Amino acid sequence: MTNPTIRFSNKNAALFVDDVKARVAAYFEQQGRSRNANGQMKLKTVILLGGSVVAYAAILSGAFGPWAMLALSVLLGVGMAGIGFSVAHDALHGAYSGDARVNRWLGYTFDLVGANGYMWKITHNVIHHTYTNIPGVDEDLTVSPLLRLSPGAQRTALHRWQHVYCWFAYSLSTLNWVFVKDYQQFLKRDIGPYKDKRHSAREWAVLVVAKLFAYVWMIVLPLVLLPITWWQFAVGFLAMHLTAGIILGVIFQLAHVVEGIAYPEPDASGQMEHAWLVHELHTTSNFAPGNTLLSWYIGGLNYQIEHHLFPQVCSVHYPALSRIVRAAAETHGIPYHSQPTLFSAMGSHFAMLKRLGRAPAPAPVVPVIERALS
Repeated sequence: MTNPTIRFSNKNAALFVDDVKARVAAYFEQQGRSRNANGQMKLKTVILLGGSVVAYAAILSGAFGPWAMLALSVLLGVGMAGIGFSVAHDALHGAYSGDARVNRWLGYTFDLVGANGYMWKITHNVIHHTYTNIPGVDEDLTVSPLLRLSPGAQRTALHRWQHVYCWFAYSLSTLNWVFVKDYQQFLKRDIGPYKDKRHSAREWAVLVVAKLFAYVWMIVLPLVLLPITWWQFAVGFLAMHLTAGIILGVIFQLAHVVEGIAYPEPDASGQMEHAWLVHELHTTSNFAPGNTLLSWYIGGLNYQIEHHLFPQVCSVHYPALSRIVRAAAETHGIPYHSQPTLFSAMGSHFAMLKRLGRAPAPAPVVPVIERALS
């Protein structure tokens, strides 16, 4: 890794940073609660993992007609996305349990559904969470050349219609993850701030073994055990992945690519304008804070502000923390972005994509890509 050049300022932010941390610490102390998973979270884990296994077993039984099999494939896609949101995500952040071994093993559920948890921790936990919405560094802004997700990105004529075709592009996200993305990331020499990144033999082995396992349960077993044609398998396979893909793709965009969110860049010396916690509030938005069912299913990721400020706190606590963080932000004059509903957030994302797709392309610049990891 190269020497760091980006720094987050502490100017005029110490009072807010100290205040919000103290308020959150006081909440857990006064309530006598652990920051990790509670009984409700564990029950949800059983429901999502168990429900997905039951749906898959029902498919392999071959006891249902074509329409029921299609519905089960869609349900399995819903389960895959839910496992990613509500089990693996917390575990990979070290937030599910105070025991690192529990987090590690639950984190492997991410690998079992076809994605690589180790690479996710690099690109998401470290790069995205540290350098949120900083063009040229946050890899979540460059998920596909089909999408222009920041004002600093180059624009093509195709981007003029990205607000129309984005939904189809998002639906392909798990297919890309399972068959392309992880391999590309492992083969890259430079990943964000990491230069000439080397991966251990163990992580290469986990990648290969987990991918093979995913291919077996997704492709091999259905083709071997079910009396179906290749096109019937393809319909079910695509139904599962397009369902999981569009759910995951849309939800993760609603926090950082909506109206009112900033895309700050460092000055010539690598200095950011705000302290890191304040930077996160400028670049992140919540949505549908009153939607209990949505919050349950997506692992509290509608409370993205709280997740970014306290990523090692289990998502089950985010609704309570949101009231604390909002109050602290208002006290210190810090913005707190929130869309009232899921559909208003989707509408804002649609409007932002439309604006970015029609905005003039910026002059070519050489981005600063060497970043601090502290």
